[in-house]
Amino acid sequence: MSFVENNFTVPPPITVAKFGGTSVADHAAMSRSATIIKDNPAAKVVLISACFGVTNLLVELANGIADNEQRSQRLHKLTSIHQNIIDNLAQPDAVAGHIEQLINNVASLAEQAAEAPSTKLTDQLVAHGELLSTHLFTQILNEMGATAQRFDIRSVMRTDSQFGKAIPEIGTIRQLADDQLQPLLEGETIIVSQGFIGSDSSGETTTLGRGGSDYSAALVAEAISAGTLEIWTDVPGMYTTDPRITANAKPISEISFSEASEMANFGAKILHPSTLLPAVRQQIPVFIGSSKAPEQGGTWIRQKVSEPPKFRALALRCNQTMVTLTSLNMFHAYGFLSEVFRILAEHKISVDLITTSEVSVSLTLDQTDTGGGAPSLPATAMEQLSKLCRVEVEQDLCLVALIGNELGDAPGAATQVFSRLDDYSPRMICFGASTHNLCFLVKTEESREVIKVLHHGLFE
Repeated sequence: MSFVENNFTVPPPITVAKFGGTSVADHAAMSRSATIIKDNPAAKVVLISACFGVTNLLVELANGIADNEQRSQRLHKLTSIHQNIIDNLAQPDAVAGHIEQLINNVASLAEQAAEAPSTKLTDQLVAHGELLSTHLFTQILNEMGATAQRFDIRSVMRTDSQFGKAIPEIGTIRQLADDQLQPLLEGETIIVSQGFIGSDSSGETTTLGRGGSDYSAALVAEAISAGTLEIWTDVPGMYTTDPRITANAKPISEISFSEASEMANFGAKILHPSTLLPAVRQQIPVFIGSSKAPEQGGTWIRQKVSEPPKFRALALRCNQTMVTLTSLNMFHAYGFLSEVFRILAEHKISVDLITTSEVSVSLTLDQTDTGGGAPSLPATAMEQLSKLCRVEVEQDLCLVALIGNELGDAPGAATQVFSRLDDYSPRMICFGASTHNLCFLVKTEESREVIKVLHHGLFE
C-alpha cells in the first residue's frame, strides 16, 4: 500500500517520485525513502538530489579554493558523507569503486577551478552530488529486494548551454525519453536517476539552477506522460507559511496549480518555481509529502480546487536586490523603458518585479543560477545604464508575498494587510498585476517578524 492515497478511480500508470537532499542525507534517510518507493508499485521513476550539504561543498570548490589544505578539507568532508552510507550497506563493494572514481573526478575539477573557475566547470563539479547519491540509493533499493537500475539523466535531459541556469528543450527531452527511458519502464525495474542536471547538444554537463531537481522530475513526468508526480521533502506538504518562522503555520491539504505556482515563485522553498509548468501542461496532479513521516499525508496540487479561500498563504523570498533607475527624461517621454529593458536583455538579466513613477523605475533581481550570493548587475550593464540614468542598487532585502484568490476584487484586502504593518516600512508594493498575490519588499532584519504579524492577523 502506498503512503499516498490517490483519489482517482483509475490508478495512474506511472508515478515519478523526487526526493530532496534531506530525504537522502544519510543511510537512514535513504532507507526511509527507498521504503516509500518499494511500497508503491506505481513508482517506477525516482529522481533524487545530492545528499544534504553536498551541493554547497561542491559550489565552494567550484568557486575556486587556492589553498590546498582548505580544498582537502572540503574533499574529506565530501568523502565522509558518502563513506558513512557505504559503511552501512550490506554489499559496500558494489558501489565503493564508483564513488571513489567520482570523488577523484571532483578533486581534479576542484584543482582546475582553483586556477580558472567558470560556469561550465561549476556545472561539471556540482553535478557530481547527484551522480554520487544515485549510486548509493540504487544499491539500497536493491538490497531491500527491489529491482532498481541507475540511469544517467543527462542522456535524456537536453538543455541549452546556459551553464548554471540551463533551459530545457522540451520536445527533444520527450523524444529522447521515448527512445531511451520508456523501454526500461515496461518491466518491474525501478529507474533511479538524477535531478537538477542535464546536458547540452555537445554532451557538456549543465544544471537547471538551484532547486532544479523538482523541475527535472516534472519534466520527466511530462515526457513519459506520468499519472502522478510525488515530491518528497522534510515537511508534510505545504503550509500557510514556513513553519520554521511561526509554529502556528497550518497545513494545506489541497491547493490549485495557480496558487502553488505563486507560492513557489515567491519563495516557498518546498517547491521550485518552475516545477509546476510541465505538470500544468499535462494536468499531472502533484503530491508533496515528508519522507520522514509519510503517514502524515501532505498536499495535493490540482488544476482546480473547491472553495479556494481569499487568503491562502504567506511566502518569504530573501536575498533580493532592488535596482532604482531615475531620470528626468522619463517624464512624459517614450522609449526610456524600452532602452532599459534592451540593456537588461542584452546581459540576460531577468527582471522579477517592477514599479514605476513619473521619473523613476524600481525593479528586483532574483538569484536563479547555481553560484549563490546576492544577485547583482554586471559591471558592463551598470555602465550602460549609468549613461542613461542614475542607478541605485540596494541589497539585504526580502520579498513578502500574500498568496490568495481574486485579491483584486476582494474589498478591503489591501487594508487587512497594511493596517497591520504600522511598525514597518514596506517598499515597492506590487498589487493588481495578478489576482493571486500582493507583495512588497522589507529589510531582511524585519522580514520574519512581518511574516509572524501578518500570519497572526490573517490566518490565526
